[in-house]
Parts: sequence; structure tokens; C-alpha cells
Amino acid sequence: MRIRILILLTVFTACKSQTEKKDEVLSVVDIHNQAILVDTHNDVLLQTMEKGAILDQDLTGITHSDLNRLKKGGVDVQFFSVWCDGTQAEPFKYALTEIDSLDAIAKRNPDKIVEVANSKEMMEAVDQQKIAAFFGVEGGHMIEDDLAKLDSLYSRGTRYMTLTWNNSTSWATSAADETALEGGTLNSEGKKGLTEFGKQVVQRMNALGMMVDISHVGEQTFWDVMETTSKSVIASHSSVYALCPVPRNLKDDQIKAIAKNGGVVQINFYSGFISPDYEKKREAFLMEHQAENDSLVSAGVNLYVAEELLFTEYADEVQSFRPTLQELMEHIIHIINLVGVDYVGLGSDFDGITSAPIGLDDVTSYPLITNALVEKGYSKEDINKILGENLLRVLKANETNNL
Repeated sequence: MRIRILILLTVFTACKSQTEKKDEVLSVVDIHNQAILVDTHNDVLLQTMEKGAILDQDLTGITHSDLNRLKKGGVDVQFFSVWCDGTQAEPFKYALTEIDSLDAIAKRNPDKIVEVANSKEMMEAVDQQKIAAFFGVEGGHMIEDDLAKLDSLYSRGTRYMTLTWNNSTSWATSAADETALEGGTLNSEGKKGLTEFGKQVVQRMNALGMMVDISHVGEQTFWDVMETTSKSVIASHSSVYALCPVPRNLKDDQIKAIAKNGGVVQINFYSGFISPDYEKKREAFLMEHQAENDSLVSAGVNLYVAEELLFTEYADEVQSFRPTLQELMEHIIHIINLVGVDYVGLGSDFDGITSAPIGLDDVTSYPLITNALVEKGYSKEDINKILGENLLRVLKANETNNL
């Protein structure tokens, strides 16, 4: 049996008896603990690089994640994001350093976490009550236009690559660039989407058994991927454009295409991708604290980490404009209503975001989502799919002929 969740805050209607309340809480805990919970996107390795955070220490109040809190939240399978913004002189080397940082944690804590290479090893780790760790490289610039480096990242445990981050590569255009007012950056062929080399990257990922991640990519890149890939794709950390119209979210026709492809959309928890009102309020907050933000950045703090530090310092202010858990649930439900329950999962983006909906304060809060699904009447079987089985289906589909 996996570690039990000791406390689960749930709200029940006043008409229920105390006995009924107890039974329902236990049912939620059991459902959550018996499911295989997969999160496809956690940026805590960035925190090890930027803050010197050590994952096997108690990082409460410093990060969203640490090893013990991942266990407490019931996380069975974690894809650790390997990220840099593309300005580094040697992004591939930077990626390897991030991977090395988790290697050290795993070696010190073999009873808690193990790096795995495929679904078979993953299930062995889960059965042993250990966190199964994969890597997801967030940004194709880290392969430095070299398929051999893609192969090297695969050999180190990378099981998906996000083709672009906000920055485009020479071979694929990002959502940020495709929607930029000034036209953004085109690929090396002078257009949007994948180049011929970009298509080779997708095909090589298919051959390796590395999932193609379309989060962050532009619409033309997305459609080029869907025409090129021979295997199911993922959106490792994206939400729904129809509910929050920002370039990083997926439009309904894209969600339908992913479902037709047999892929899965892993919902991002970032407040700005959940609520359409959030960004204006965030911008007003940053304007109010601009001097402090500029001071942090001038001191060499990463722009995103600087914002996170401000959000921590002024948590009461930020609380006033965070969206609700219900708003996040609407993104999950939208996908279910559009294409079915088989095509949605969780890609929190914890430790890569400054704000999540109220209640989702760190990795111990996943049971709140399980509880919300129970309250909305979803079956245990459907909840299992959302929490992890859908992603595992895609992982296995990509492994075909690769084990």
C-alpha cells in the first residue's frame, strides 16, 4: 500500500450525516491512493539550478515540490522538466547538468525515487512504493540542431521533448513567435511550422520511443507535427483556449486532432492559462512592485524566479486574484465533453509557475482534484484515467517496438 494521505480538506452538503461524510472522505482517499498518479511537468530541477534547492530536504515555503511532499501528494510518476530559455551558450550541456542534479538525488534516496527508462521499469518502481522519474526536455533548442544529442538525451531518460519553448528553434516555430505582433521569428526556411529537419526530429523521436510534446508550439508547427508523427503525441502542460484564450492554450480543433491521434492533453495549473482575468491583475501587481523586481533581476536572479519570489513575499495580495479550483476543473471537463475522458490528464507545471488556483499550493494538493472529480460524479475508472492511465497509454504506444 502506498503512503496514506493523512488530511483531505473537502466540503460536503449540510444534509449529509457524519457517517456519510466519513465514508465519502475515505472513498476519496482510497481512490486517490489506488490510482497511479502521473504528472508530466514539474520544473523543480530549475529550482535546484537557480536557488540551490536540494530536493531531498524540506523545501516547504521555498518551492512547490520536494521528495517527501511528492510522496505525500500521492505522486507515483513524475516527469521532471529539463529547461533553459535558449540564451545559454551551451544549452545541451545545461540540460545534462539539470539531469545530473536529479541523478544525485536518486542515488541518495534509492528507497524513495528511481529513474526509469520505460513503462515496465516504471511499474516496478510504483509497486515498490517509489517515485518513478522520467525526464521531459522543455525546448528543442537543447539538442542544438543535432540528432545525436537527441539520442543522448533519450539515453539519459528523456521520454518526451517539447519541440519549442517560447523561443523558436531553427526548425520549429513557437506559439509565442507565431502570434507575436511583429511577426515573430520564422524557421530557417523562412516560414512558420516545421522545416524538413524538424520533420526528421519528429520522426527520430517516433523511432526512439520519445513522446512528441506539442505544448508551446505554434499552430502551424502543431499541424505539421500531426501530419508527420507516426505515434501518439502529448501536450505535457497546456490548457483550453476556449476557456482562456492565450496562445499557449489549445483550440478545440487541436484537442480533437490530439484525440484522433490517440494522444492526451495534460492540463497546466498556471493561473494565467486557467482564468482569462488573471493576466491583467498580474501585470498590475508587477507594476506596483517593479522596483523590487528590477532589483532582483539586476542581481542576476532569473526573471521567472524573481517573479516567484515576489509572489511569495506578497502572498496575500496574490491570493486575491488567483482563480478557483472550479475554474481549473472546467478545463478538464471541457476536454471530456469535447472528445471523451480518455484524452485528458495532469501536467501541473509546479515550480515553473508563480500562481495556481486557490488550494493548489504545492504537490501535496493533488487529492483536491480527485475529490472534485468524485463530487462531480466521475467513476473510479474514469478518475484513474485522468490521474494517470491516459498518459501511460500514450507512453506505452510510443514504446511499441522499442522495449
